Amino acid sequence: MTVANLTSPAFDLKAITRPNIYSLEPYRCARDDYKTGVLLDANENAYGPSLKIEEMNLDDNAVLSAKLLAGLNRYPDPHQEDVKQLLCNLRNEPSKDDPSVVPLTPENLYVGVGSDECIDTVIRCFCAPGREKMLTCPPTYGMYGVSANVNDVEVVKVDLDLATPGFPVRTDAVCEALTNDPSIHVVYLCSPGNPTASLVDPAAVKKILELPSWNGIVVVDEAYIDFSAPGSSLAPWVTKYDNLIVMQTVSKAFGMAGIRLGVSYTSAPIARILNAVKAPYNISSVTSELALLALSPESIANMRVKLAAIIEQRDRLLTELPKIPGVGKFIGGNDSNFLLVQILDKPGGEPSSAVANKVYETLAQNKGVVIRFRGKEPGCVGALRITVGTKEENDVLLEKMAETLAATYA
Repeated sequence: MTVANLTSPAFDLKAITRPNIYSLEPYRCARDDYKTGVLLDANENAYGPSLKIEEMNLDDNAVLSAKLLAGLNRYPDPHQEDVKQLLCNLRNEPSKDDPSVVPLTPENLYVGVGSDECIDTVIRCFCAPGREKMLTCPPTYGMYGVSANVNDVEVVKVDLDLATPGFPVRTDAVCEALTNDPSIHVVYLCSPGNPTASLVDPAAVKKILELPSWNGIVVVDEAYIDFSAPGSSLAPWVTKYDNLIVMQTVSKAFGMAGIRLGVSYTSAPIARILNAVKAPYNISSVTSELALLALSPESIANMRVKLAAIIEQRDRLLTELPKIPGVGKFIGGNDSNFLLVQILDKPGGEPSSAVANKVYETLAQNKGVVIRFRGKEPGCVGALRITVGTKEENDVLLEKMAETLAATYA
């Protein structure tokens, strides 16, 4: 049976859609392509949540389930003060005995539905659509550009130093762009970078923050900061720099990607602005309860045990992957739970994006191992991004990578 089209003949979807939205190419996430297999493509924590689930008995689980369900008829806490305090405690800990450091308080925080809401909120607050701009340093996280496009905000791109291992920020080029264009209101720096896995030099951040010829906000996205050396986070800086936002998440080190909780540490005046524009109840009761558990001392200790296991496996991949004929250089850093490595056109040859893409597809479609192709990013010719898995997952990765490359070159 044919259903009649009752739409008015005057209806024209393109004509009534904002042009920047109609032409928008949405961010393509890892799960758009593959959902099963050894999943080493999305930079998730392969060791699971930081919650000490294995020590919970049936009664504990029943209590937790009852607690999560009991209050669902009520709206959640709009301010999340308890969660914010635990997040402050986490970043205050390394500097608690330093009298020169002003401790973070809940007044320094905005929490969002994952880092993606934090990214979007900053753009909505500080960049007027169609008029003001933001700056990014490719290769970098794709959602900065997607959020900018959604908000009709132009992106000025200043590539990282593509010729230097680790992809450092070209600080002077960034400062020149900001000085020459006062319509740039926000700078996004990813540290450790995605896909570069490298920390941004704090001296570079400091120079941009203190640039006397520019009025704007610097956002340092530290989603992967806990995989870096202790003390690497710049979150404590927000109490002395009024124009700094440091974004973090419980998705990575805490293994809690499913609850969608992102955090922005910043000055109290900026935090007030961010909190003023958010939806009243953006953080659900379930997310809040699970975050409180994840940020408990017991779960933080458990998280650090799993971090140590990930770093051990990261060191293993740094040693073992180059032994496979056809695997080239690591072109990123070693500061995250993933690595960026080049695939060659032949053993001892040159980096090849065509071969890397073929290896990526063969691993995913025929070998049950899913990593991520990054050969189209600036400076990333032939690059694959590989999330650090468990020992068992990495055993499979190394075996299947060797098989696939051998067959590719045969």
